[in-house]
Amino acid sequence: MDPADGLIASPHDVNRRLRESAPVHRITGTDGNPAWLVTRYEDARRALADPRLSLDKRHATPGNYRGFALPPALDANLLNMDPPDHTRIRRLVARAFTPRRVEQLRTPIRRTADRLLDALGPHGTTDLVASYAAPLPITVICDLLGVPEDHRRDFRIWTDSLVAPDPARPQAAKEAVAGLLGFFTDLLAAKRKERADDLLSDLIAVREEGDRLGEDELMSLAFLILFAGYENTVQLIGNAVLGLLNHPDQLAALRADPALLPAAVEEFARHEGPALLAIRRFTTEDVTFGEVTVPAGETVLVSLAAANRDPARFPEPDRLLLDRDTSGHLALGHGIHYCLGAPLARAETEIALAALLERFPELALSEPGSAPRWRPSLRARGLTSLWVTYGKNLVNQR
Repeated sequence: MDPADGLIASPHDVNRRLRESAPVHRITGTDGNPAWLVTRYEDARRALADPRLSLDKRHATPGNYRGFALPPALDANLLNMDPPDHTRIRRLVARAFTPRRVEQLRTPIRRTADRLLDALGPHGTTDLVASYAAPLPITVICDLLGVPEDHRRDFRIWTDSLVAPDPARPQAAKEAVAGLLGFFTDLLAAKRKERADDLLSDLIAVREEGDRLGEDELMSLAFLILFAGYENTVQLIGNAVLGLLNHPDQLAALRADPALLPAAVEEFARHEGPALLAIRRFTTEDVTFGEVTVPAGETVLVSLAAANRDPARFPEPDRLLLDRDTSGHLALGHGIHYCLGAPLARAETEIALAALLERFPELALSEPGSAPRWRPSLRARGLTSLWVTYGKNLVNQR
């Protein structure tokens, strides 16, 4: 029996058992090949910053888990690179996600949030993922990159097929990759013909002026920014709302003191972050965790979810406590591969929650006590839907 059985259905229960029994476990990846799973906070934090754990697939020996299989035009991205290439490419795009740049985006983000809430009307029932948590980040990141509105729905379908493949449609993931490849090929060609004030046009200019960005690197970078900019934030917003509705005392505290919101976003990320696992890594030499040594060439998976609920670092880790010390949580990574878009994800989540709670003083799950519907994914931790009832006076509505 694989020690990680049940990880998709009950990740926190499985992580607790694994964390208590050993620092690292041999498991089977989604492709049927073996990997090592790290679950304790100190080991996870060290692994994320350890240069002996490479993101470059060339360090993987045959027969080990390797993760997504993407064509070269989408695979040459930051999630598959080590320095110096990683340093070079990250530096080119980092200026788009600086705190100052993100601060300038706050007004248009709030405008988008208000527009989506306007569309809901003053009261009713809605799937908050479909109507709010998903369209907000896809609008923000597409506006930043310069993606036309008529292509945004297709993009959401493709990313869903990659993150949580449908067993009934085994070809869906391949179709999604083909769709994404064609999408970015056409988009970059259009941007070359007609530049605009957007990030993709800026990256094309860098590519053509100094040849510091290869063609595959350019397309892969566009893919990663759009994919990660959407995926992480939609999950963080949805999970945060569910957490508040399941913890009415914390919801009341946040309503009473909105100044808690920035700290609350960190606790939402720690408690139910957007990813169960960090991107896979490959050992370039033997690496030891406790008394277990992982040989060179093996695949290592770092459980962000397990580390963030390690009681050795976070007391009462399964409780959502908005005023706790969340410093050092690993929901958005650690080290040189720390999430590039973290400032934007934080701002979007903060603004999305502020607008939602201000607009609807009454907000509740439409099916109280029912189990949340999580995406069937080993990596992403997000809701497929979140049905809520909203309005000024829910008691009278019922």
